[in-house]
Amino acid sequence: MGASPAIVMILFVAVGCFMAYPEAVTAKHTGITRRYTFNVYKAEITRLCHTKSIVTVNGKFPGPRVITREGDHLVVKVVNHVPNNISIHWHGVRQLQSGWADGPSCITQCPIQTGHSYVYNFTITGQRGTLFWHAHISWLRETPYKEVPILFGEWFNADPEAVINQSLQTGGGPNVSDAYTFNGLPGPLYNCSAKDIYKLKVKPGKTYLLRLINAALNDELFFSIADHSLTMVEADAVYVKPFETNVLMITPGQTTNVLLKTKSKAPNATFLMLARPYATGMGTFDNTTVAGILEYETPSTSLKNRPLLKPGLPAINATNFVANFTSKFRSLATAKFPANVPQKVDKKFFFTVGLGTKPCPKNQTCQGPTNSTKFAASMNNISFALPRTALLQSHFFSQYSKRVYTTDFPAFPQIPFNYTGTPPNNTLVNNGTKLMVIPFNTSVEVVLQDTSILGAESHPLHLHGYNFYVVGQGFGNFDPKNDPPKFNLVDPVERNTVGVPSGGWVAIRFQADNPGVWLMHCHFDVHQSWGLGMAWIVLDGEFPNQKLPPPPSDLPMC
Repeated sequence: MGASPAIVMILFVAVGCFMAYPEAVTAKHTGITRRYTFNVYKAEITRLCHTKSIVTVNGKFPGPRVITREGDHLVVKVVNHVPNNISIHWHGVRQLQSGWADGPSCITQCPIQTGHSYVYNFTITGQRGTLFWHAHISWLRETPYKEVPILFGEWFNADPEAVINQSLQTGGGPNVSDAYTFNGLPGPLYNCSAKDIYKLKVKPGKTYLLRLINAALNDELFFSIADHSLTMVEADAVYVKPFETNVLMITPGQTTNVLLKTKSKAPNATFLMLARPYATGMGTFDNTTVAGILEYETPSTSLKNRPLLKPGLPAINATNFVANFTSKFRSLATAKFPANVPQKVDKKFFFTVGLGTKPCPKNQTCQGPTNSTKFAASMNNISFALPRTALLQSHFFSQYSKRVYTTDFPAFPQIPFNYTGTPPNNTLVNNGTKLMVIPFNTSVEVVLQDTSILGAESHPLHLHGYNFYVVGQGFGNFDPKNDPPKFNLVDPVERNTVGVPSGGWVAIRFQADNPGVWLMHCHFDVHQSWGLGMAWIVLDGEFPNQKLPPPPSDLPMC
């Protein structure tokens, strides 16, 4: 008997989970159409003794799961019942010839206005594992015995929209979150949260698949379960060579599946699950710890009498641990699950990523690095400015494009400098909606280089519309002569979100086989709000199946 068809799991604050199971081994799964309706409402919820209004989907927080098989067609109607304009991004879904369904506001669509709806229409192709979906406008988002999704999030007592708006107005860093959460629950280490605890109840001698999703706005997180090891088996909906670890690190925007094998006999103990930030920047961050409890189901022993064991976690800034952990990820690179790494490169790019400044408006005192500057962020010193009209729409109806964007994003830094050494005195960035145009099926290599301007920092970079292969990474400045010969072109990990090491670089490769406009940005929402992003225009190919189709009739208007 063949294995059962494998699943993608797509998980929503608006954040949810998406599970994609692979096609059957014995017969190709031809795919079926799965239809969902997402009604977006406001609701009140209490955490940490604060009651606030949140965004829910179909009355759920976090939102509902979408379970599908590889090859299935998804039709999701999103109806906006809240005062905010919204859009939904299907994070990590390739969106082959369905760029109109990708979701980022002002990139592939205008947001869905209050009282209106939009149908996201796409097919799951060549992906299996865990992805997630989330709001993509400002800060609105947040075969085993059993499968358990665990969504890491952040809780703000204040309105997150007010937090970022204040930051953008004053030019200072935003107020940090008040707590981290497991599946929306802060846990017992926070004040007024003794009852809001996520508990994972397990049976002895079983294997559990944990689907881990970091939906936090601005924090990479360490995660561990006391006295239990985890086996990594999938990253960003792509299988990896299994390896064991006691502690993992997951960036915002990343998903991973791990196997948890419980002890053969129920121990006389309960076990804390902890997550806390990995932070390398100079700014403030939420330096707290979220706790959940793993407990074994036993009929006799009282839980009150069991000792509570606590796992150890690395130091907050354990850069070497993170580098060693991320280097362990490898693609399966088998006949069934090949690593189709571009061996030859048509176009090479070198992008610096990091912080900078922009001038404070006249007659205003700002709270940036100085009282005359605001914080900004950029790639190749271009701070990305969101347009008022969606880029994909402007590209498709090309007669409007000149008024919306330019196609002169620099392929290399305009002024080279010692990127991880003493920073330049001039930290001002340039603003613009500048895009990079590449022909269909171009093989692309991008080196992403962190800079020391306003401090070195790790940056989780996410590419829409594509997976990419992480062929190399290191500390210091990238060496174009000596580093490429060390690239892994055999079994590099395939991802959609990668952490640029603090004070270092990472090299990725992908085949530009998906026409459209695709955003690449830092998944720290504050950095994206400050302009750390850019977009690619991938031109149509020669044949019909290589062209972007026309927009759907219900595409939201700006």
